[in-house]
Amino acid sequence: MSEATVSGKRSLSTTELVYIAVCAALMAVCSWISIPAPAPLAPFTLQTFAVFLILLLLGGKRGFFTILTYILLGAVGLPVFAQFMSGVGVLFGTTGGYIIGFLFSALLYWVLERFIEGKGALQIGTLVLGLIVCYAFGTAWFMVVYARQAGPVGLATALGWCVLPFIIPDLAKLALAWCLGAMLKKHVHL
Repeated sequence: MSEATVSGKRSLSTTELVYIAVCAALMAVCSWISIPAPAPLAPFTLQTFAVFLILLLLGGKRGFFTILTYILLGAVGLPVFAQFMSGVGVLFGTTGGYIIGFLFSALLYWVLERFIEGKGALQIGTLVLGLIVCYAFGTAWFMVVYARQAGPVGLATALGWCVLPFIIPDLAKLALAWCLGAMLKKHVHL
């Protein structure tokens, strides 16, 4: 595996870039697998499953760049978001904060990665904490955008619409990602 360096810093190898591209495509496919919900609610998708699996397989840095790639692909018009949607309008819409919140989940995992590597309970705890950060950012975003479009909405209402229905499914996706990640990790050579 060859590495290019820029000003003495290690950049991503070709192998890492391939994994990032493949996992960004995986994230898109998982986004398309969805159960629609009436506006302004977010649809139920497998996006969070993809985020968990990507972080477990690629780690925080490569996971962050995978999610960033996915978001940029959607922003420029490729239909990678839920229900084959795309564009900055999705990102600036009521549920766009949850998509952007995935970046914060990956960033948190990246920051804590050296402390949690190989420690299963800490990895799971970090993923749960990342999910909470994503929920918090996405809910705050939802409340601001929704207030501009339809009027103010209370925190309890926003949580009831955007977080509470997703907690158990997201924890189930985490468990599935953990099991699948454990099987696949030995085949990922970074």
